[in-house]
Amino acid sequence: IEPSSSCVRTAAAVYCQVARVAVFAVLLGSVAAGCSKVEQTGQAVPTNSVPTVVTADIQAGIEKHIDELTRSGNGFFRLAMGDKLLSLKLVRVHTEYLANLGPRRHFACVDLVDTNGDVYDVDFFLTGDPGTMIVTETMPHKINGQPYYVWEQKKDLIWRRVPTDKAPQCLLGVITGNDEFDFLYRATLPAITNSARMWLPYPSADQFQTVVVKSITAPGKQRLLEDLTHSNKVLFLELGPGDSGKAIEMSYHVQRREKAAYASLETDLKQYLKPELLVPSDSRFSEIAEGIIAGKSGDLVRARALYDHVIDRMRYMKYGTGWGNGDALYACDIRTGNCTDFHAYFIALARSAGIPARFAIGVAIPSERYEGGIDGYHCWAEFYADGKWWPVDISEADKYSALASYYFGHHPANRLEFSHGRDLTVAPAPAAGTINFLAYPVLEIDGRPTKTKVEFSFQRIDRGQNAGNRNKD
Repeated sequence: IEPSSSCVRTAAAVYCQVARVAVFAVLLGSVAAGCSKVEQTGQAVPTNSVPTVVTADIQAGIEKHIDELTRSGNGFFRLAMGDKLLSLKLVRVHTEYLANLGPRRHFACVDLVDTNGDVYDVDFFLTGDPGTMIVTETMPHKINGQPYYVWEQKKDLIWRRVPTDKAPQCLLGVITGNDEFDFLYRATLPAITNSARMWLPYPSADQFQTVVVKSITAPGKQRLLEDLTHSNKVLFLELGPGDSGKAIEMSYHVQRREKAAYASLETDLKQYLKPELLVPSDSRFSEIAEGIIAGKSGDLVRARALYDHVIDRMRYMKYGTGWGNGDALYACDIRTGNCTDFHAYFIALARSAGIPARFAIGVAIPSERYEGGIDGYHCWAEFYADGKWWPVDISEADKYSALASYYFGHHPANRLEFSHGRDLTVAPAPAAGTINFLAYPVLEIDGRPTKTKVEFSFQRIDRGQNAGNRNKD
């Protein structure tokens, strides 16, 4: 692995970057054609003597490594970073990013939190067989979602680290123009003791995305509902004990184009000034907004000031309790959270300043590769000014400061919107009433909310229209 700053790609290296997920499968694929692999020692390793390694083996290997060092570190995983010695605890292993790099070479990515509450995303490289893996390199990759470096693959098929300040947009999550991909939404049901009901997002087309349903496989009785508040489509399932452990799979073909400021025929903008359950009207928002926009004229200028304030005030952190609900008061007080919290806070401030604003949620399709897993949902917002809706993505702007200007007025093409708005109203409704927002399934067993395992994956359809976005220097 070597540092580099360009973004050159070849037809043989169709992925754009990242030491993540099945991305490293490209590196594996580049050496798998032969019957042996020359490792760094220079000794050939016959592949037929190498045990088969699955991601569960890599997970076990990295968890064992962290556990051993945590016990020897008096309850903390100690990691030197510059002139600091971090005292960390395990938060989670990114199972969607575990990968084999070649015979007896593996990759893992792990979230660890330090005593100050900062969350570090750490990359680990391992060697060895199941049960005897050894970590050979440990590199802090991100702090609170902000990367120190990104990855790219060069013509020689070797992956290299690139400093974020020298990385092009294609390494930072952005595809401009158009994108096209197949998307798979998969949910696995837990044990169902009596009766259960589930509500799932059912993405629909608009002027920025075309969605074609390829297939839906789901147990139980199915109905397609319409959200009475925002007109979202919702797939509703009625389930029983016989459906325990079954999978729901929804496959879509999506064509998406980059979103910039756009005119709207809507005339009832007052609905986007109204409070919501977790984005209430509150004097704190009014006071903060008034201070930020004082002396600034025009809603576009005021909105930019609020956008910058959210970036400056909040840290992207998925740790502890309370984050991830899109609770504007929580975000205001705690000043940390994920994309839902960033945008709930912005929307609350904008509405307090008299600027209509709204919420949407879906997934960000990785720009740097052509297929693989996706690390959960992503959300964004829009505000209304000068006769147009202006897209913003503040949590991504916080992660990649070089793109702060881009994300004020743009959403890239590599996205899929599941639903828009908050407090969705459907009939039949969950026991809790309205749905906060809809990305992961809402599942109730015997009337009680229950979590279910969710997995997203994609395969990009490359028709050449994005070659300039991913292959230029």
